[in-house]
Amino acid sequence: MTVHPSLQTYADAWTHSIESIAELVKPLAEGDWNRRTPCPAWSVRDIVSHIIGMECEQLGDPRPIHSLPRDLYHVQNDFARYMEMQVDVRRHHTALEMTSELEYTIIRRARQLRNESRDPETMVRAPLGAEQTLELALRMRVFDVWVHEQDLRMTLGRPGNLDSPGATIVRDTLLHGLPKVVAKDAGAPPNSAIVIDVHGELEFLRTVRVDAEGRGSVDGSPSLGPAVTLAMDWETYYRLACGRVRAGAVADRIKAEGDQELAEAILRNFAVTP
Repeated sequence: MTVHPSLQTYADAWTHSIESIAELVKPLAEGDWNRRTPCPAWSVRDIVSHIIGMECEQLGDPRPIHSLPRDLYHVQNDFARYMEMQVDVRRHHTALEMTSELEYTIIRRARQLRNESRDPETMVRAPLGAEQTLELALRMRVFDVWVHEQDLRMTLGRPGNLDSPGATIVRDTLLHGLPKVVAKDAGAPPNSAIVIDVHGELEFLRTVRVDAEGRGSVDGSPSLGPAVTLAMDWETYYRLACGRVRAGAVADRIKAEGDQELAEAILRNFAVTP
């Protein structure tokens, strides 16, 4: 059996990113595992622990029985608490324990994907006891793994893969959240258009159109009279949209034309990940 055709793109992108992570962390010295990353409150070890834990959940492994410390200031809600469990349980693991478990988890997951025969619409386990389709689950694993690969690359000074298969999936996932950012969160006026022009490793131009009822939609056609045009490079776009940086810290990499107040509101609300 092989992966369903509609899942193959995700399986390939996941493989590319997670193997890149394994390659990045294998040679690290013990102290490097404690280095802080752009992912708020997480170290290199924490990110790898999170990836291992999430992949193990997709394999159907039971979640660890573990009590979280009370002083984790970044754990503010049930979702964060759920995610932190797989991280905290590995906080004292050695470099060898981390790389060994990561490699073993990749082998198991690769075998699972290679033998996957379920329909993409099959409902599978999701965080907090919820369910999601198999296709969405795999797409979100690609998203998560690619973004964390970039967190690690930035921390370790090893840039790369900004145009990899996973990057395209991350771009499309982030763009899906853009209408809400513009129309609801930033309050763009009805019958307005906002253009996002991105250059660099991934180049794309998208227009968010807000209709008369204030609902937003996104398409690839240009607008003749946009209320705002935001231009930036792809690395800046994904870092803003994933909450890795605030607009003020990368202002020199963003060009905003048109209504400056609206542009600032959009940039203030740009993050679409929890």
